Amino acid sequence: MDAKPVSAFELDFAWRTDQGRVRQRNEDAVVVRPEFGLVVVADGVGGATAGHVASRLATETIAERFSRRVGAGANAEKARLYLQAAVEEANITILRHAKDNRECSGMGTTVVVGAVGRDWLAFAHVGDSRLYRLRGEELVQLSRDHSFIQEVVDQGFFNTREDARRYGIGENILTRALGSTPSVAVSSDVIAIDSGDLFLFCTDGLSGLVPDDWLTQILSSIGDDALESAADALVRLANERGGNDNITLALLRVGERAAV
Repeated sequence: MDAKPVSAFELDFAWRTDQGRVRQRNEDAVVVRPEFGLVVVADGVGGATAGHVASRLATETIAERFSRRVGAGANAEKARLYLQAAVEEANITILRHAKDNRECSGMGTTVVVGAVGRDWLAFAHVGDSRLYRLRGEELVQLSRDHSFIQEVVDQGFFNTREDARRYGIGENILTRALGSTPSVAVSSDVIAIDSGDLFLFCTDGLSGLVPDDWLTQILSSIGDDALESAADALVRLANERGGNDNITLALLRVGERAAV
């Protein structure tokens, strides 16, 4: 018996991870499970203290837990809660590993995860890895960075992130990450999807180097068979603009509604 499709729409995926031009190793991780409609992207933090281990544990834990779900895909709210619980489990897994392995003490990771259902996308995130949606010509960031610079803008100290940057506030100071505390606040939501939607999951190695209008231009130009080429182009552009961080992304394109 054929497996039941996860979505009422045809889905296409492409994903990449790249060390970049400066870092000594790749501390990002990405797991995509098309059969579950699942995308997980993580950006390890901690440098010498095993950020690459934390990102791998996060992506693998979330993917493994989601593969064991029972009926979560049938209901949008259930899927959202399941993703949230999977991220929380990943947090505990990272903390336990760090406790048992002294060389991993202090490691952590950001994460952004999405799961497609019949006509919706559930997503969850911690940190500053992002989820964007391109619908028509409009690119919208669906996630909200858990970072100090975003916090001071949200609280009204500055009008824009650019104003905060000019004042000297750095982009990469996180206010939340997996592996930092036993309890982590996970942001999550569910949105409706439609034919033609294009979702970009990425680490700040891409979003920090490629402006939103450039992302819009590249994503808007994707043809029917060009998803893989677009993923390559985004990595190449981030490297051309300095490549000063690891670069990881996953693209999810919503196609035509499948025939009943």
